[in-house]
Amino acid sequence: MTSHTASRGTITVTGLEEFLREPPAGFSVQEAPGAGHRVRSDPEKSLVLIDDFRSCRGRVVFDNSPGRKVKVHNLWQYTSMRKSLLSKRIYLLMSACRGNLSAGNRKAAAGATALERYVVSIDGGDPLIRWQMERGLDWTISSVAGESYRVDIDLTEALESWAAENIEGEPVWSDASFTLKYYSDALFDFPHWFGFSRRHFKVRR
Repeated sequence: MTSHTASRGTITVTGLEEFLREPPAGFSVQEAPGAGHRVRSDPEKSLVLIDDFRSCRGRVVFDNSPGRKVKVHNLWQYTSMRKSLLSKRIYLLMSACRGNLSAGNRKAAAGATALERYVVSIDGGDPLIRWQMERGLDWTISSVAGESYRVDIDLTEALESWAAENIEGEPVWSDASFTLKYYSDALFDFPHWFGFSRRHFKVRR
Protein backbone atom coordinates (compact mmCIF):
# COMPACT_ATOMS: atom_id res chain seq x y z
CA MET A 1 0.00 0.00 0.00
CA THR A 2 1.28 3.44 -0.88
CA SER A 3 0.42 6.93 0.22
CA HIS A 4 -3.16 7.98 -0.50
CA THR A 5 -5.22 11.06 0.19
CA ALA A 6 -8.94 10.78 0.77
CA SER A 7 -11.47 13.22 -0.63
CA ARG A 8 -11.26 16.68 0.94
CA GLY A 9 -7.93 15.72 2.48
CA THR A 10 -9.64 14.37 5.61
CA ILE A 11 -7.37 11.32 5.96
CA THR A 12 -3.86 10.71 4.65
CA VAL A 13 -2.11 7.35 4.96
CA THR A 14 1.63 7.16 4.25
CA GLY A 15 3.98 4.21 4.61
CA LEU A 16 6.49 4.81 7.39
CA GLU A 17 9.53 4.41 5.14
CA GLU A 18 8.06 6.79 2.59
CA PHE A 19 7.23 9.29 5.32
CA LEU A 20 10.82 9.27 6.59
CA ARG A 21 12.27 9.42 3.08
CA GLU A 22 9.97 12.16 1.75
CA PRO A 23 8.32 13.92 4.71
CA PRO A 24 5.18 15.97 3.95
CA ALA A 25 5.06 19.76 4.03
CA GLY A 26 5.75 21.09 7.52
CA PHE A 27 7.94 18.12 8.49
CA SER A 28 11.68 17.54 8.30
CA VAL A 29 13.69 14.42 9.04
CA GLN A 30 17.25 14.41 10.32
CA GLU A 31 19.08 11.11 9.94
CA ALA A 32 22.04 10.24 12.13
CA PRO A 33 23.97 7.25 10.76
CA GLY A 34 23.52 4.32 13.10
CA ALA A 35 21.36 6.35 15.49
CA GLY A 36 18.03 6.53 13.65
CA HIS A 37 15.88 9.51 12.75
CA ARG A 38 14.66 12.69 14.43
CA VAL A 39 11.44 14.10 12.98
CA ARG A 40 10.54 17.75 13.43
CA SER A 41 7.21 19.40 12.67
CA ASP A 42 5.44 22.73 12.99
CA PRO A 43 3.46 22.54 16.27
CA GLU A 44 1.27 25.44 15.11
CA LYS A 45 -0.18 23.29 12.31
CA SER A 46 0.32 19.67 13.34
CA LEU A 47 -0.50 17.64 16.44
CA VAL A 48 1.80 14.62 16.47
CA LEU A 49 0.78 11.82 18.86
CA ILE A 50 3.52 9.28 18.15
CA ASP A 51 5.68 7.62 20.81
CA ASP A 52 9.37 7.04 20.17
CA PHE A 53 9.93 3.64 18.55
CA ARG A 54 12.52 1.50 16.83
CA SER A 55 12.51 0.71 13.12
CA CYS A 56 14.86 -1.28 10.91
CA ARG A 57 16.91 1.92 10.60
CA GLY A 58 17.18 2.59 14.32
CA ARG A 59 15.31 4.72 16.81
CA VAL A 60 12.72 7.20 15.48
CA VAL A 61 11.95 10.25 17.65
CA PHE A 62 9.20 12.78 16.91
CA ASP A 63 9.98 16.14 18.49
CA ASN A 64 7.08 18.02 20.14
CA SER A 65 5.05 14.82 20.46
CA PRO A 66 3.38 14.03 23.82
CA GLY A 67 2.85 10.46 22.63
CA ARG A 68 -0.31 8.45 22.01
CA LYS A 69 -1.47 8.86 25.62
CA VAL A 70 -1.79 12.58 26.35
CA LYS A 71 -1.87 13.65 30.01
CA VAL A 72 -3.30 16.99 31.15
CA HIS A 73 -3.41 18.17 34.76
CA ASN A 74 -5.44 21.37 34.73
CA LEU A 75 -8.07 23.27 32.81
CA TRP A 76 -5.51 25.35 30.91
CA GLN A 77 -3.71 22.26 29.59
CA TYR A 78 -7.02 20.63 28.67
CA THR A 79 -8.25 23.74 26.85
CA SER A 80 -5.00 23.98 24.90
CA MET A 81 -5.11 20.31 23.90
CA ARG A 82 -8.78 20.52 22.96
CA LYS A 83 -8.07 23.51 20.71
CA SER A 84 -5.31 21.55 18.97
CA LEU A 85 -7.51 18.47 18.49
CA LEU A 86 -10.23 20.57 16.88
CA SER A 87 -8.07 22.62 14.55
CA LYS A 88 -4.88 20.79 13.49
CA ARG A 89 -3.96 17.71 11.51
CA ILE A 90 -3.48 14.85 13.97
CA TYR A 91 -0.70 12.34 13.21
CA LEU A 92 -0.62 8.76 14.55
CA LEU A 93 1.45 5.66 13.88
CA MET A 94 -0.68 2.64 12.97
CA SER A 95 -0.14 -0.86 11.64
CA ALA A 96 -2.06 -2.71 8.96
CA CYS A 97 -2.35 -6.33 10.07
CA ARG A 98 -3.50 -9.57 8.54
CA GLY A 99 -5.36 -12.00 10.72
CA ASN A 100 -8.61 -13.85 11.29
CA LEU A 101 -10.15 -11.44 13.78
CA SER A 102 -13.78 -10.86 14.54
CA ALA A 103 -15.09 -7.31 14.47
CA GLY A 104 -15.49 -7.32 18.24
CA ASN A 105 -11.81 -8.13 18.73
CA ARG A 106 -10.26 -5.83 16.13
CA LYS A 107 -8.90 -3.19 18.45
CA ALA A 108 -6.76 -5.75 20.20
CA ALA A 109 -5.30 -7.20 16.98
CA ALA A 110 -3.97 -10.06 19.10
CA GLY A 111 -2.30 -12.75 17.06
CA ALA A 112 -2.45 -10.75 13.82
CA THR A 113 0.55 -10.40 11.53
CA ALA A 114 1.67 -6.81 10.99
CA LEU A 115 2.10 -6.08 7.28
CA GLU A 116 3.49 -2.56 7.47
CA ARG A 117 3.45 0.54 9.64
CA TYR A 118 1.88 3.77 8.45
CA VAL A 119 1.75 7.38 9.54
CA VAL A 120 -1.92 8.34 9.44
CA SER A 121 -3.16 11.92 9.66
CA ILE A 122 -6.71 13.09 10.16
CA ASP A 123 -7.90 16.68 9.83
CA GLY A 124 -9.26 17.74 13.21
CA GLY A 125 -10.53 20.96 11.65
CA ASP A 126 -12.75 19.18 9.12
CA PRO A 127 -16.36 20.13 10.03
CA LEU A 128 -17.58 16.54 10.44
CA ILE A 129 -14.50 15.34 12.36
CA ARG A 130 -14.53 18.45 14.54
CA TRP A 131 -18.21 18.04 15.38
CA GLN A 132 -17.77 14.40 16.39
CA MET A 133 -14.79 15.14 18.63
CA GLU A 134 -16.46 18.15 20.23
CA ARG A 135 -19.51 16.04 21.03
CA GLY A 136 -17.40 13.18 22.40
CA LEU A 137 -15.26 15.42 24.59
CA ASP A 138 -18.29 17.34 25.91
CA TRP A 139 -20.07 14.08 26.72
CA THR A 140 -17.02 12.80 28.59
CA ILE A 141 -16.69 15.93 30.71
CA SER A 142 -20.40 16.13 31.57
CA SER A 143 -20.49 12.48 32.60
CA VAL A 144 -17.48 12.67 34.95
CA ALA A 145 -17.74 16.25 36.21
CA GLY A 146 -15.12 17.06 38.84
CA GLU A 147 -13.35 13.71 38.46
CA SER A 148 -10.23 12.49 36.76
CA TYR A 149 -11.01 10.57 33.60
CA ARG A 150 -9.59 8.76 30.61
CA VAL A 151 -11.15 9.02 27.16
CA ASP A 152 -10.11 6.88 24.19
CA ILE A 153 -10.71 8.41 20.75
CA ASP A 154 -11.08 5.56 18.25
CA LEU A 155 -10.38 6.21 14.55
CA THR A 156 -10.77 2.60 13.40
CA GLU A 157 -14.05 3.09 11.54
CA ALA A 158 -12.81 6.25 9.82
CA LEU A 159 -9.72 4.38 8.64
CA GLU A 160 -11.71 1.35 7.50
CA SER A 161 -14.01 3.64 5.53
CA TRP A 162 -10.98 5.23 3.88
CA ALA A 163 -9.42 1.83 3.12
CA ALA A 164 -12.61 0.55 1.48
CA GLU A 165 -12.36 3.38 -1.06
CA ASN A 166 -8.61 3.28 -1.66
CA ILE A 167 -7.11 -0.21 -1.31
CA GLU A 168 -7.91 -3.83 -2.06
CA GLY A 169 -8.46 -6.31 0.74
CA GLU A 170 -9.51 -5.64 4.31
CA PRO A 171 -6.52 -5.14 6.62
CA VAL A 172 -7.08 -5.08 10.35
CA TRP A 173 -5.83 -1.78 11.77
CA SER A 174 -3.88 -1.83 15.01
CA ASP A 175 -3.26 1.18 17.30
CA ALA A 176 -5.97 3.20 15.53
CA SER A 177 -6.78 5.27 18.61
CA PHE A 178 -5.28 7.73 21.06
CA THR A 179 -6.02 8.59 24.68
CA LEU A 180 -6.59 11.79 26.63
CA LYS A 181 -6.08 11.47 30.39
CA TYR A 182 -7.25 14.25 32.69
CA TYR A 183 -6.11 14.30 36.30
CA SER A 184 -8.17 16.43 38.67
CA ASP A 185 -6.91 17.66 42.03
CA ALA A 186 -9.57 15.69 43.92
CA LEU A 187 -8.10 14.06 47.02
CA PHE A 188 -10.20 10.91 46.84
CA ASP A 189 -10.96 10.16 43.21
CA PHE A 190 -12.49 6.71 43.70
CA PRO A 191 -14.33 6.44 40.33
CA HIS A 192 -11.05 7.03 38.49
CA TRP A 193 -9.10 4.63 40.71
CA PHE A 194 -11.58 1.83 40.02
CA GLY A 195 -11.86 2.53 36.29
CA PHE A 196 -15.42 3.89 36.34
CA SER A 197 -14.48 7.19 34.67
CA ARG A 198 -13.07 5.67 31.50
CA ARG A 199 -14.90 6.76 28.35
CA HIS A 200 -14.63 5.85 24.68
CA PHE A 201 -16.00 7.35 21.49
CA LYS A 202 -15.52 6.75 17.78
CA VAL A 203 -14.76 9.17 14.98
CA ARG A 204 -16.27 8.31 11.59
CA ARG A 205 -15.89 9.76 8.12
